[in-house]
Amino acid sequence: MSGMSARNENPVTGDGHVQPRATRAVLRKSAQNSSLMAGVLVVALVLTGMLAVDGFGSGTNLKTMLVFGAFLGIVSIGQTLCALLGELDLSIPFVVGAANIVMLWLLGQGLSSWSSVLIVVALALVVGTVTGLISYFQPGRSLILSLGMGFAVLGGAQIVVSVGADQAGTVYGRVPGWLTDAGSANGSFLGTGVGLTVWLWAALAVVVILVLRRTWPGRGLYAMGGNRTAAERALVPQLGIWLGTFALSAAMASVVGILLLGFSGGAFADVGRPYLFTTVAAVVVGGTSLLGGRGGYGATVLGVAVMTLLGTVLVGLGLSAAAQQAVLGLLIVPMVALYGRQPHPRTQI
Repeated sequence: MSGMSARNENPVTGDGHVQPRATRAVLRKSAQNSSLMAGVLVVALVLTGMLAVDGFGSGTNLKTMLVFGAFLGIVSIGQTLCALLGELDLSIPFVVGAANIVMLWLLGQGLSSWSSVLIVVALALVVGTVTGLISYFQPGRSLILSLGMGFAVLGGAQIVVSVGADQAGTVYGRVPGWLTDAGSANGSFLGTGVGLTVWLWAALAVVVILVLRRTWPGRGLYAMGGNRTAAERALVPQLGIWLGTFALSAAMASVVGILLLGFSGGAFADVGRPYLFTTVAAVVVGGTSLLGGRGGYGATVLGVAVMTLLGTVLVGLGLSAAAQQAVLGLLIVPMVALYGRQPHPRTQI
């Protein structure tokens, strides 16, 4: 009886190691602790901004932060899902830039706004599917594979839009009024006083959180990130979930590329460059593990809030771009180190 009790309290994992109950308790609480830390950072940054930055609490600044946060939040959906798989999608900033210039180029060719949107998103879905297909059969290499795909996509887009133009990286044209309103801090969707971009982010956030928590694809995603061998034995449709994750990541990046066209009023190939760093930062700061299987989009929303508030405070304090990057790096490194000390879900399977 005593031996059976010991086995119950300290179960043996798949690799034969004994896993103490205390460690399992740490794992269960890790996501809550990570989100709590992000929440504390949000409160601290709000207080700092109110005390140290003039106009921080003004309506205009709040709307601007909401729009910036929405851009980052939408594009971070894909990065969160990839992180839950234990992978990263570094093609995101390049797809954002490609969508930005191709959208305006299509409008210049005489296509309607919505036809152009559908074409851009459809092309992004193809790109994401191809990236997912290649990386699925090369596990652990999605980082470099997606980066290479991103370079190829953005380069190809620049070649297409540069035909008959003086510069390949910039496209000139007229941005539709609805898109300008959607991407502007002063935009108002259905008279709400808040632009379409913010409402779109809110809707997507609810859908993604519910899908991850309540549906079999969401549970399958966590299972794959926790232990692909165990997921396979549980008959999780791994290829479909993997391809869907990378396809959705590219689609969300293309949506942000389109919306940024309305924000800036023009198209520029490097418009997505900041998201190479900030999407990963939002995921990490929110508390989603880059090793897979732990976290969620609700945590990323907190990470997005931290990143947006921090950026606003640093700009308000007059820090240079280089100093801002240094501060963000100093924030991320200890948090990655902290999360890295927590046990991975696969040790429990």
